[in-house]
Amino acid sequence: MGHTGRMRDWLVAGGLLRGTHGVLLVQNERRNGSLDWSTPGGVIDEGETLLEGLTREVQEETGLTVASWDHRAYEIEVDFVEREMFLRVEAHVAGSWAGDLVVDDPDGIVVDAGFVDETEAHARMVHAPRWVAEPFTTWLGAGVCSEPFKYVVRGDLAGGFTVDRV
Repeated sequence: MGHTGRMRDWLVAGGLLRGTHGVLLVQNERRNGSLDWSTPGGVIDEGETLLEGLTREVQEETGLTVASWDHRAYEIEVDFVEREMFLRVEAHVAGSWAGDLVVDDPDGIVVDAGFVDETEAHARMVHAPRWVAEPFTTWLGAGVCSEPFKYVVRGDLAGGFTVDRV
């Protein structure tokens, strides 16, 4: 999966928070009005380290403040061929956090959040993109995934696309 300097490169981080009631998921409302679930997280801003940006994103989306991150659980690479865009995602497991769960996303994307058991987490991933659902559900079963998940997306995300794992 090579790409040129013309491409837009995005660095995104996802937070994996496990509590007594399960794993934390957020519901996202997309531009077209569709809803899907994912882990909290988002694009890392210029000047931030990945974990600084992840801590900020989790706090913005859920109201929870992560005090420490244990380890990287998995990495995702997605090459959106027609859009000339490359996405790299790192998902990290939170070591400790505090606060009350409050949904008040300044970006207006996250509309709901909650801790759910593994069965419910699998069910909520049904409408998530393959590059979100597959690594997350694999992590639920394995705990850590050493090899990156790599995908190529062809077509228009709004009108129809294919996703291949490479």
